[in-house]
Amino acid sequence: MPLILIVDDSPTEVHVMTKALERHGFRTASAADGAEGIRLAREIHPDLIFMDIVMPGMNGYQATRTLMNDPSTRAIPIVMVSSKGQETDRIWGLRQGAIDYMIKPVSPDQLVAKAQATLAA
Repeated sequence: MPLILIVDDSPTEVHVMTKALERHGFRTASAADGAEGIRLAREIHPDLIFMDIVMPGMNGYQATRTLMNDPSTRAIPIVMVSSKGQETDRIWGLRQGAIDYMIKPVSPDQLVAKAQATLAA
């Protein structure tokens, strides 16, 4: 089954996302900030990354840009999942290399549907 990396500093968000994805057969890994997310992505080569934006240290925009500029990780699709709901936030996320942008709160069904659709493409 596909491996999904969740990069989010909220243990609650990580728990909810992990539970929803694993219930539908996905394997998951998680990172609490952008730097750890980059390290894990390079190490485990996930099939998909769900990336928060507002995190301590390196934020999700910076982490996404770093992953997109790295030949070993640039093919991994990244979906931003953030409470930042302005259109400018979405546009900036897509400019960093994310393929989609979801605004929190995201229901477990929406999350699973996005993972399935992204991995099927």
